[in-house]
Amino acid sequence: MPGEISPTGEPSGPGSPPGLRASHADRDRVVDVLRIAAGDGLLTADELDERLEVALSARTLSELTPLTADLPPVSATAGATVAEVKDVVRIEQVHSGAIERAGRWVVPRRLELAVTFCDVTLDFTDAVITHDTLRIDVEMTGKTLTLVTRPGIVVDTDGLLLAHSRVKYRRTPPNPDVPVTLRVELAGQKAHGGVVVRPPRRTFGQWLRRGPAPLPPGA
Repeated sequence: MPGEISPTGEPSGPGSPPGLRASHADRDRVVDVLRIAAGDGLLTADELDERLEVALSARTLSELTPLTADLPPVSATAGATVAEVKDVVRIEQVHSGAIERAGRWVVPRRLELAVTFCDVTLDFTDAVITHDTLRIDVEMTGKTLTLVTRPGIVVDTDGLLLAHSRVKYRRTPPNPDVPVTLRVELAGQKAHGGVVVRPPRRTFGQWLRRGPAPLPPGA
Protein backbone atom coordinates (compact mmCIF):
# COMPACT_ATOMS: atom_id res chain seq x y z
CA MET A 1 0.00 0.00 0.00
CA PRO A 2 1.21 3.60 -0.60
CA GLY A 3 2.89 5.17 2.37
CA GLU A 4 4.13 1.85 3.78
CA ILE A 5 7.71 0.74 4.13
CA SER A 6 9.31 -2.57 4.85
CA PRO A 7 10.93 -3.08 8.28
CA THR A 8 14.31 -2.58 6.60
CA GLY A 9 13.31 0.93 5.48
CA GLU A 10 12.74 0.22 1.78
CA PRO A 11 9.46 1.13 0.03
CA SER A 12 6.99 -1.76 -0.04
CA GLY A 13 6.95 -3.70 -3.28
CA PRO A 14 8.88 -6.56 -4.90
CA GLY A 15 11.41 -8.13 -2.62
CA SER A 16 15.09 -7.24 -2.69
CA PRO A 17 17.64 -9.72 -4.06
CA PRO A 18 17.82 -12.54 -1.47
CA GLY A 19 21.58 -12.33 -1.12
CA LEU A 20 21.74 -8.57 -0.52
CA ARG A 21 23.75 -7.84 2.62
CA ALA A 22 22.00 -6.27 5.63
CA SER A 23 23.48 -3.15 7.21
CA HIS A 24 23.51 -2.16 10.88
CA ALA A 25 20.66 0.25 10.11
CA ASP A 26 18.62 -2.59 8.53
CA ARG A 27 19.06 -4.75 11.63
CA ASP A 28 18.27 -1.84 13.98
CA ARG A 29 15.03 -1.04 12.14
CA VAL A 30 13.85 -4.64 12.39
CA VAL A 31 14.71 -4.69 16.11
CA ASP A 32 12.62 -1.54 16.63
CA VAL A 33 9.64 -3.09 14.77
CA LEU A 34 9.89 -6.26 16.87
CA ARG A 35 10.04 -4.37 20.17
CA ILE A 36 7.07 -2.19 19.26
CA ALA A 37 5.13 -5.32 18.24
CA ALA A 38 5.92 -6.92 21.61
CA GLY A 39 4.82 -3.74 23.39
CA ASP A 40 1.50 -3.93 21.51
CA GLY A 41 1.02 -7.57 22.58
CA LEU A 42 1.68 -9.07 19.13
CA LEU A 43 4.68 -11.10 20.30
CA THR A 44 5.32 -13.00 23.52
CA ALA A 45 8.54 -12.47 25.46
CA ASP A 46 9.97 -15.77 24.16
CA GLU A 47 9.07 -14.91 20.56
CA LEU A 48 10.67 -11.49 20.95
CA ASP A 49 13.89 -12.99 22.35
CA GLU A 50 14.09 -15.56 19.55
CA ARG A 51 13.53 -13.03 16.80
CA LEU A 52 15.91 -10.46 18.29
CA GLU A 53 18.67 -13.07 18.38
CA VAL A 54 18.16 -13.83 14.68
CA ALA A 55 17.86 -10.14 13.74
CA LEU A 56 21.07 -9.12 15.48
CA SER A 57 23.07 -11.90 13.80
CA ALA A 58 21.46 -11.62 10.34
CA ARG A 59 23.87 -11.15 7.43
CA THR A 60 21.39 -10.70 4.57
CA LEU A 61 18.01 -9.03 4.05
CA SER A 62 16.46 -12.42 3.32
CA GLU A 63 17.22 -13.45 6.91
CA LEU A 64 15.47 -10.33 8.25
CA THR A 65 12.31 -10.50 6.12
CA PRO A 66 10.66 -13.56 7.79
CA LEU A 67 11.04 -11.97 11.24
CA THR A 68 8.33 -9.38 10.53
CA ALA A 69 6.35 -11.17 7.79
CA ASP A 70 3.43 -11.91 10.16
CA LEU A 71 3.37 -8.39 11.66
CA PRO A 72 1.37 -5.37 10.40
CA PRO A 73 3.25 -3.18 7.89
CA VAL A 74 5.04 -0.16 9.29
CA SER A 75 3.58 3.08 7.97
CA ALA A 76 5.84 5.93 6.97
CA THR A 77 4.53 7.90 9.98
CA ALA A 78 5.34 5.07 12.37
CA GLY A 79 8.77 4.75 10.82
CA ALA A 80 9.39 8.41 11.53
CA THR A 81 8.30 7.87 15.16
CA VAL A 82 10.81 5.04 15.58
CA ALA A 83 13.55 7.25 14.12
CA GLU A 84 12.77 9.89 16.73
CA VAL A 85 13.41 7.58 19.69
CA LYS A 86 16.01 9.18 21.94
CA ASP A 87 18.49 7.46 24.20
CA VAL A 88 18.35 10.14 26.92
CA VAL A 89 15.64 12.69 27.72
CA ARG A 90 16.21 15.28 30.47
CA ILE A 91 13.41 17.21 32.17
CA GLU A 92 14.37 20.22 34.32
CA GLN A 93 11.71 22.28 36.05
CA VAL A 94 11.44 24.35 39.25
CA HIS A 95 8.29 25.68 40.99
CA SER A 96 6.04 25.48 37.93
CA GLY A 97 3.05 23.56 36.58
CA ALA A 98 2.67 19.80 36.55
CA ILE A 99 4.72 17.70 34.15
CA GLU A 100 2.91 14.92 32.30
CA ARG A 101 3.80 12.34 29.67
CA ALA A 102 0.67 10.55 28.44
CA GLY A 103 -0.92 9.15 25.28
CA ARG A 104 1.36 7.79 22.51
CA TRP A 105 4.60 9.23 23.86
CA VAL A 106 7.83 7.45 22.93
CA VAL A 107 9.68 5.96 25.89
CA PRO A 108 13.46 6.62 25.78
CA ARG A 109 16.19 4.36 27.14
CA ARG A 110 16.88 6.80 29.98
CA LEU A 111 14.96 9.66 31.55
CA GLU A 112 16.57 12.27 33.80
CA LEU A 113 14.24 14.12 36.17
CA ALA A 114 15.72 17.25 37.77
CA VAL A 115 12.54 18.68 39.28
CA THR A 116 11.78 20.84 42.32
CA PHE A 117 8.23 21.23 43.68
CA CYS A 118 6.46 20.09 40.49
CA ASP A 119 4.17 17.07 40.21
CA VAL A 120 5.35 14.57 37.60
CA THR A 121 3.12 11.94 35.95
CA LEU A 122 4.44 9.30 33.55
CA ASP A 123 1.49 7.41 32.07
CA PHE A 124 2.57 4.23 30.24
CA THR A 125 -0.98 3.12 29.36
CA ASP A 126 -0.63 3.96 25.64
CA ALA A 127 3.11 4.70 25.50
CA VAL A 128 5.24 3.48 22.58
CA ILE A 129 7.83 1.11 24.06
CA THR A 130 10.89 0.42 21.92
CA HIS A 131 13.30 -0.85 24.59
CA ASP A 132 12.92 -3.46 27.30
CA THR A 133 14.34 -1.24 30.08
CA LEU A 134 13.83 2.37 31.09
CA ARG A 135 16.13 3.89 33.71
CA ILE A 136 14.80 6.99 35.44
CA ASP A 137 17.46 9.04 37.23
CA VAL A 138 15.55 11.00 39.87
CA GLU A 139 16.68 14.23 41.51
CA MET A 140 13.32 15.43 42.78
CA THR A 141 12.27 17.49 45.77
CA GLY A 142 8.67 17.93 46.88
CA LYS A 143 5.35 16.99 45.25
CA THR A 144 4.58 13.54 43.81
CA LEU A 145 6.11 11.35 41.13
CA THR A 146 3.35 9.15 39.67
CA LEU A 147 3.90 6.19 37.34
CA VAL A 148 0.77 4.73 35.69
CA THR A 149 1.52 1.20 34.53
CA ARG A 150 -0.21 -1.40 32.37
CA PRO A 151 0.04 -5.21 32.18
CA GLY A 152 3.59 -6.22 31.22
CA ILE A 153 5.27 -3.24 32.91
CA VAL A 154 7.14 -3.70 36.20
CA VAL A 155 8.75 -0.99 38.32
CA ASP A 156 11.87 -1.43 40.46
CA THR A 157 12.25 1.21 43.19
CA ASP A 158 15.17 -0.42 45.05
CA GLY A 159 17.71 2.06 43.68
CA LEU A 160 15.79 5.10 44.93
CA LEU A 161 17.02 6.91 48.04
CA LEU A 162 14.11 8.38 50.01
CA ALA A 163 14.39 11.40 52.31
CA HIS A 164 11.19 12.35 54.16
CA SER A 165 9.35 10.56 51.37
CA ARG A 166 7.68 7.20 50.75
CA VAL A 167 6.70 4.85 47.93
CA LYS A 168 3.13 3.64 47.41
CA TYR A 169 3.13 0.73 44.92
CA ARG A 170 -0.27 -0.64 43.91
CA ARG A 171 0.50 -3.97 42.31
CA THR A 172 -2.02 -5.86 40.20
CA PRO A 173 -2.17 -9.68 40.43
CA PRO A 174 0.46 -11.15 38.07
CA ASN A 175 -0.80 -12.74 34.85
CA PRO A 176 1.48 -15.50 33.49
CA ASP A 177 -0.01 -15.00 30.01
CA VAL A 178 1.24 -11.39 29.81
CA PRO A 179 5.03 -11.11 29.21
CA VAL A 180 7.12 -8.35 30.76
CA THR A 181 7.64 -5.79 27.99
CA LEU A 182 9.20 -2.98 30.03
CA ARG A 183 11.18 -2.83 33.26
CA VAL A 184 11.31 0.65 34.80
CA GLU A 185 14.27 1.20 37.14
CA LEU A 186 14.11 4.18 39.50
CA ALA A 187 17.44 5.47 40.83
CA GLY A 188 18.63 8.65 42.52
CA GLN A 189 16.93 10.61 45.31
CA LYS A 190 13.38 11.68 46.12
CA ALA A 191 13.13 14.17 48.98
CA HIS A 192 9.78 15.11 50.53
CA GLY A 193 6.51 14.30 48.77
CA GLY A 194 6.08 10.75 47.52
CA VAL A 195 6.24 8.20 44.72
CA VAL A 196 3.08 6.47 43.51
CA VAL A 197 3.03 3.46 41.17
CA ARG A 198 -0.45 2.38 40.11
CA PRO A 199 -2.51 0.87 37.25
CA PRO A 200 -5.00 3.02 35.27
CA ARG A 201 -8.01 4.18 37.26
CA ARG A 202 -11.34 2.41 36.80
CA THR A 203 -14.11 4.18 34.97
CA PHE A 204 -17.26 4.93 36.97
CA GLY A 205 -19.09 2.00 35.35
CA GLN A 206 -16.22 -0.39 36.13
CA TRP A 207 -16.14 0.85 39.69
CA LEU A 208 -19.84 0.05 40.06
CA ARG A 209 -19.27 -3.45 38.66
CA ARG A 210 -15.96 -3.83 40.50
CA GLY A 211 -14.52 -4.80 37.13
CA PRO A 212 -10.82 -4.74 36.24
CA ALA A 213 -9.17 -1.65 34.81
CA PRO A 214 -9.20 -1.58 30.99
CA LEU A 215 -6.32 -3.18 29.11
CA PRO A 216 -4.63 -1.22 26.32
CA PRO A 217 -5.23 -2.49 22.73
CA GLY A 218 -3.22 -5.64 22.03
CA ALA A 219 -2.40 -6.30 25.72
